Amino acid sequence: MAWWIWILVGLALLAVEVAIPGGIIMLFFGVSAMIVGVLVALGVGGPPWLQALLFSALSVVSLLTLRGPILRRMNSTDRPTDQVDSIVGKQAVALDGIAPQGEGKVELRGVPWTAHNDGNSPLTVGQTCIVDRIDGLKLYVR
Repeated sequence: MAWWIWILVGLALLAVEVAIPGGIIMLFFGVSAMIVGVLVALGVGGPPWLQALLFSALSVVSLLTLRGPILRRMNSTDRPTDQVDSIVGKQAVALDGIAPQGEGKVELRGVPWTAHNDGNSPLTVGQTCIVDRIDGLKLYVR
């Protein structure tokens, strides 16, 4: 089979993996097809029956050996999953003038956020402020 057909099949399988939630199964078939495509393009893929055998072996071996560790890593509880609270106490820069108890925009870590001024004094453009708390996508600053 032509090398580009293997590459297209691999890309199609990767697209199916992205479109279907869960499992992480088609990833291994897609990557295996692309590896076979590269080998065929380099002239070491062999006849079509060998290409099919190589594709099947690569797919099954990678699925059986790598899927479990990848799923465990993705579902691991020892990695931080909610780092939003880590921005409490950080400094942000006002992008708008924000009156006391008013709302405007601030920039934190290079990202603009909607902010509520919890302080008693107005914030001016460019003034630094401290994040007191976060509620959804809104920062409460002073």
